[in-house]
Amino acid sequence: MKTSTFNTIVLVAAFAIGYVIYEFTLPQFVKDGGPLVISLIALTLMLVALVIERTIVLRKAQGKGSLSVFLKNVQQSVNTGDISGAIAACDKQRGSCANIIRAGLDRYETVVSEGEIKSQKEMMENVQRSIEEASMLEVPLLEKNLVMMSTIASIGTMVGLLGTVIGMIRSFAAMSRAGAPDAVQLALGISEALINTAGGLVAGIGGIVAYNFFTTKIDNFTYMIDEASYSIVQMLVSRKPGKK
Repeated sequence: MKTSTFNTIVLVAAFAIGYVIYEFTLPQFVKDGGPLVISLIALTLMLVALVIERTIVLRKAQGKGSLSVFLKNVQQSVNTGDISGAIAACDKQRGSCANIIRAGLDRYETVVSEGEIKSQKEMMENVQRSIEEASMLEVPLLEKNLVMMSTIASIGTMVGLLGTVIGMIRSFAAMSRAGAPDAVQLALGISEALINTAGGLVAGIGGIVAYNFFTTKIDNFTYMIDEASYSIVQMLVSRKPGKK
């Protein structure tokens, strides 16, 4: 499913569910926050959906088994000259890391079998180029929707602030009326301000935490891929071209 389609579905579903929650499940004191509460609920639901989606994607990117065990097995196979075994391990593991390493191993086998590259420098450049091209395809898939998480954090805070301002306007309007202030309207205004403030903080804090968590996790994952790829490239180029 394309990212734009997924995001559209999540957006529509979040507002629909948010409206249902607002109308039928929330206590009255939360409803007093006004219609903007629906938007805050929808933003929170969208954030939860994106967290689940990114978690699934990252687990899939790591492959079927332990990533550290896989990298160790591939390095041992390459070190002993069993390139076919290393490729088979990549096929078994799957995931972004395995796909990137496999691209380098495939290129190595191709240039060795065709005998088109003679020097170690040429070998390293070709293998490294293949790995970089594979990384350019895989890494963006890991970083999808991170910007949306950051946007939700910003929008949630702003929507909460908007609700706070509207609530305070209602409160001051109740206080400014001639005679005794309208206690009911004053209470409604204060309630609207505080409920929206709390909802905006929940969405904002949740978005920031989720964005930083996944950004750090992806950075660590890509660093591990780069480190493993570099190690395997060095093993490959240290072997004589044409040596199986």
